Amino acid sequence: MAMAYVLINAETGCCSEVIEALRRLPEVKEAYAVQGAYDIVARLEAKTMEEIKNALSWKIRRLERVRSARTTIVV
Repeated sequence: MAMAYVLINAETGCCSEVIEALRRLPEVKEAYAVQGAYDIVARLEAKTMEEIKNALSWKIRRLERVRSARTTIVV
């Protein structure tokens, strides 16, 4: 099982909207608004790291209102 944490910055006032969209993705197991340098932390799980990469590139980073995303892979 592959796992990663994604630290997301969203457009101002849009955290709830982005979290709702994230929680609809099958790879996203948890997503929370946080205080600090980032607005949202999401935990992703998939069978392979390739599935995680695809979710990041083709789903999460392309969500409307997502300004940036940093990923930390769990080893």
